This record gives sequence, structure tokens and C-alpha cells, in this order.
Amino acid sequence: MNTPYDYLVVGAGLFGSVFAHEARKAGRRCLVVDRRTHTGGNIYCRDEDGIQVHAYGAHIFHTGNGEVWRYVNGLTAFNRFTNSPVARYGDRLYSLPFNMNTFYQLWGTRTPAEARAKIEEQRAAYAHIEHPRNLEEQALKLCGDDIYRLLIKGYTEKQWGRPATELPAFIIRRIPLRFTFDNNYFDDPFQGIPTGGYNRLTDALLQGVETRLGTDYLAHRAGLDTLARRIVYTGCIDEFFDYRLGRLEYRSLRFEHQRLDDTDNYQGNAVVNYCERSVPYTRIIEHKHFDCGQQPFTVVTREYPDAFGPGKEPYYPVNDERNNHLYEHYRRLADMRPDVLFGGRLGRYAYADMDDTVAAALALWRQEAERAV
Repeated sequence: MNTPYDYLVVGAGLFGSVFAHEARKAGRRCLVVDRRTHTGGNIYCRDEDGIQVHAYGAHIFHTGNGEVWRYVNGLTAFNRFTNSPVARYGDRLYSLPFNMNTFYQLWGTRTPAEARAKIEEQRAAYAHIEHPRNLEEQALKLCGDDIYRLLIKGYTEKQWGRPATELPAFIIRRIPLRFTFDNNYFDDPFQGIPTGGYNRLTDALLQGVETRLGTDYLAHRAGLDTLARRIVYTGCIDEFFDYRLGRLEYRSLRFEHQRLDDTDNYQGNAVVNYCERSVPYTRIIEHKHFDCGQQPFTVVTREYPDAFGPGKEPYYPVNDERNNHLYEHYRRLADMRPDVLFGGRLGRYAYADMDDTVAAALALWRQEAERAV
């Protein structure tokens, strides 16, 4: 069948952009469509007089994959931002991730031995729990009362919209406890943010690729499907199949952006988590700190967890037993459509960091390139 394009890529987010970039380099004809009016998906940044506002929440690129790090740095320059968020409970501030600074702030412990002894003392009260039935029991068994009650419980319940006693234990398989005075949140050796914002990365990926924004694929699929031999679909897999097997669950987010013209530094850190259940948002992001901004004003964003529904963005899959089982049935339907390649966190119903997203898109392209040989 003669078509104008080899690939129709649905979604101009990171996965679709990487795939389209590689396909274009190999001489393939690509059309990228996205229902939003901008490229980049959730990594899109809005320029606020020199401050790059992460429009859909904080995104910090981190990886232990040297190939992926070289790949993105070959497209645009990255800064040396190190993610060191702060947690707030009441009027107290605590360092994240849980490390010797946190333990000193909690208990006044000064040595790893003292901190270990305090944690073991608190864990001992829950040694009788052999098989945790829910997230609360799992967390208490791993870290004891103080860390859980102050820094995990409220934040997690806000994220998922239900009590910790109703959340499955597997959500917290482990709780990293670091016995060094190191506030670097990630263990990965490579970390940073594109200098000038993520749009520079997306623009580099989509340079030379025809892109149609404000185009809802599902509303126009009959016509769009005729334009290409193969489709790369990065939207919700259940929506692609018109929910014929039922709806998968997602969690959404809501963002409240605020420019403060009379404040040049609101909180002194890029990310501050709010751990109390009574505070409706989970964190405040101050965007200028992602890139050492010196502007005389600042922009902050309050991030609110939200139930997913019509008109809202699906951010996180709810990977519990029921939803994973349903996804497997959708995956079997997808296997029956060899003309459609499903990718990204929504197409594969799995949360993925940005480096994993890049790696998965590169792997999918390599499979395609080998198939075409």
C-alpha cells in the first residue's frame, strides 16, 4: 500500500519524539500528531521571562545508562542540577532522601551506629508482622513509626487518594535508608536538566519531522490511519481499543502555577514536599532553582494529586492486581495488531523514568530497523 508516510507517531512526548528522530535519521517518512498544542508531552516547559516552568511537574533526568546519557547530551546541553528535595511536616523541615541529615533532624543521632540502633528499635515493634497486608504494615516493618508517620503516610495517601491501610504492600517494596550525610536523591551517576529547558531536547528530536499539533488521533483515526504503513501509539491502550474490556485506572495531577513578582526566592529549593495529609498539595516546585536562576521574581507550582476522569490527564497507572490483569488482556489485543506499535507509559501501562523511556524508544526503533532489513 502506497502511503505518504512510513510511520504515524501518535504523541509528541519523549517516547514518540525519540522514535520519530531515529526513523527520520534512517530516511523514513514520519508524521507526528498530538492533541495538545505543544510538543514534549509532560516534559514541556513554559518560558516565564527566562524561568523555564515545568508545566506538568518537576522532571529531573537521571540515569545510570551511559548510552542514554550520551544520546540526550548529543542533542542538547544539560546542566549539573542535583535533586535534593526537602520534606515539610508541620513547621519542621527534613532532608530527603532518608539519610544521616534526616536522622539527626528526627532524633539528634550523630553517627550511623546511633541511627541504625534507633531505626532497629522502632522496627522491633513490628517484628511480629511476617506478611504485611497493606502499605502501612509494610512501611512500619521497614522503618518504624517516626519516618512512616511523619514523612511517608500522609504524602502517600494524598498521592493515591486512599488510606495507606487500603493500599497494597507492594507499592513500598523497600525504603532506602542511607547512613551518610548525602542529600542527593538519586543514586544514578548522571543527572541534570537541559540548559534552557526540556523544549530544547524535544525541538532537537523533532527537527525535520512533520508534526501536527492540536490533532486528536482518536477523533480522526479513520483518516489518519490511511496516511502511514505503521502506527506508533503512545496514548492509553484501553482508550485505543474503545474500552472494550473495561477501563484501566490512572491517577491524575492538578497544577496551580503562581508568579511572585515581589519575591526573588520563595523556598530556597527546587522541590519541597508537604507530608501532612491535611495539606491538599504534595509539593511546591520553585522552577528557577532548576537552573540557578537570578531573576528578581519567581514562579512556584503547587502540585495536587487528583482522581482521573474525563478531561483530565492520566499521569500514573494504578498497577494493582486488578489493573495489571486487565492490561494483560489489552496487551493480547495489541499483539493482534502488528501494524500498531504501543509504547510509552500509557501505551504499556507502566510508570517509566525518562531514561527508561528513551531506552525503550531506541530499542523499539532498532527492532523496526532490523525488521525492515
